[in-house]
Amino acid sequence: MSCITVEAPEMTDNPFAPNPDLKIYLGTEIVPVEKANVSVFDHGLLYGDGVFEGIRVYGGNIFEEKKHLDRLFESARALRLDIPMTRAQLSEAMYETMAANGIAGDGYIRLLVTRGVGLLGIAINRAACPKVIIIADKIALYDPEVYKRGLRCIVSSIVRNHPNSLSPRVKSLNYLNNIMAKCEANDVGADEAIMLNTQGHVAECTGDNIFVVRDGELFTPPPSESVLDGITRGVVMALARDRGIAVHERVLDRHDLYIAHECFATGTAAEVVPITEIDRRPIGDGKPGPITKQLTADFIAYRSK
Repeated sequence: MSCITVEAPEMTDNPFAPNPDLKIYLGTEIVPVEKANVSVFDHGLLYGDGVFEGIRVYGGNIFEEKKHLDRLFESARALRLDIPMTRAQLSEAMYETMAANGIAGDGYIRLLVTRGVGLLGIAINRAACPKVIIIADKIALYDPEVYKRGLRCIVSSIVRNHPNSLSPRVKSLNYLNNIMAKCEANDVGADEAIMLNTQGHVAECTGDNIFVVRDGELFTPPPSESVLDGITRGVVMALARDRGIAVHERVLDRHDLYIAHECFATGTAAEVVPITEIDRRPIGDGKPGPITKQLTADFIAYRSK
């Protein structure tokens, strides 16, 4: 089966349109953004069938590259998706895409692999040509002011996927429950939503892991609680232990959020961001706490090495 290409309409004045000067790695080559077209028959578009990684670039170096690529291949293996490139080839392609977009300092990479073009129908044997897409650009998930005041969050009514439907440890292209939880937060003027799992325990935010601080110790849900095993999460846990801060992976309930002395979220795009309000309840004194500030500084120092 040969892959199908479809011409896309020209860019408009849409304020949310991508930078028209971007160069995108698509399949096997780097093309201008206006030529970076995905077929309407790609199963990534039709069914959300594919995997991705969001990766930071600091000082021209891909941050925690091996861990990101390992997780990409693990997610693909769980979905029985064959990535058509090796880790070394993906690494080379990411650096080529960075160079094509003039990213020599800090930046952001979105690395995707779709099931590819195929016939209508969800069976994986109805698709061929798994497609690699690499976007290298800048990202600012939250305004600088948010890092000073902290996120205002709600606990969402939308729950994380049950691990027997699709494990939240798989970074698939289907983020619909996260998207709807984010909508619920934005509808009431909150910045972010905290999602529970099907047992009613704290899982994570819509795109980030969550930590609470109580009595100088750090608590975060374990991966078994429908949590993505976040890479920034792991870095922050190691930095906390280096400082002698006890870190516990423990089941947390909504009550643990409300009585926390501090709270923060971690993720590739967000990095380390304080949470100072949950369901209109101030966390601690309603300001970013000292441990959050220290771990933020430690993370900045770590990723700047």
